[in-house]
Amino acid sequence: MLYLLPFSMNGYILTLIGVILSFALTVILTAALRPLLPADIGRAYAVNAQAAKGKPRGAGIIFVTAACAMLLVFTRLSTESLIYTVLILAAMLSGFLDDASKAPWSEYKKGLIDLFISIAIAFTCFEFNGSVITLPFLSRTAAIPAWLYILLGTLLVWTSINVVNCTDGVDGLCSLLSLISLGGFLYAVKALSADFAPQILIFAAAIAGYFLFNAGPSILLMGDAGSRAIGVFLAICALRSGAPLLFIPLCLVFIIDGGLGLIKVALLRFLKIRILANTRTPIHDHVRKNMGWSDTHTVIRFSVIHLLIVFIFLYLMFD
Repeated sequence: MLYLLPFSMNGYILTLIGVILSFALTVILTAALRPLLPADIGRAYAVNAQAAKGKPRGAGIIFVTAACAMLLVFTRLSTESLIYTVLILAAMLSGFLDDASKAPWSEYKKGLIDLFISIAIAFTCFEFNGSVITLPFLSRTAAIPAWLYILLGTLLVWTSINVVNCTDGVDGLCSLLSLISLGGFLYAVKALSADFAPQILIFAAAIAGYFLFNAGPSILLMGDAGSRAIGVFLAICALRSGAPLLFIPLCLVFIIDGGLGLIKVALLRFLKIRILANTRTPIHDHVRKNMGWSDTHTVIRFSVIHLLIVFIFLYLMFD
């Protein structure tokens, strides 16, 4: 492993510089490039969709690019890390092209792209780290067959991309939940002695920079360019921690908010089974439309619940 920088410097100092620059670049570039982003066209059936219509969309291309650039410069380079960076950028770029398209891409087209990225990440993680995983709470490891690791790893990445994407529907919600999840992964990665903490800090700094513009009432939106890349990164965090099951508790609000809608649509479309007939999905639309929550209440309450879940889990697992 090596650093891209041609001079020697303490790893902690490099990480600190990377974090500061990741945040600063995101803020500066977002302010400068915001007028160049495509305008949001609104989402059919989404609650308060008209409020977002016309806002600059696709800001993920800015903060994800800034984060990836800082990852390349200020963290240790390896073939594995380069592959992850390329795949994060691929998810961002596919999302941005969809954001900028006059006609939204089909679900099947996006699903196939997500599947390709998911397989590539799962295979890469297996090739460089093997298929031995740590089981939370049990304080033991388990070796699973390669085919099963790649299959479940693919499912994890694909699920993460789509539940995060579905959660991105209220100003500040996706980015704030992401920061909480990344905080949980940071603690877990350090506790499990996995060498991925600098990457988490730098990526989180870029999301924080974007959040300054997206906190309600927002002046721009991350779009699929941001949400899909964040989903990819959260899945990589889970896989690189060596304990992929951490994704469930550390991203539980994402899973509930976005995942229930995916299950509901899949069962109805492919098996003609109707569930949650009186529940709007994503759940953040249900609480706003059916329960009268404001956008601010939705973001704060979801974030507090998420924070408590993450804190309680980390306390129970690593105490």
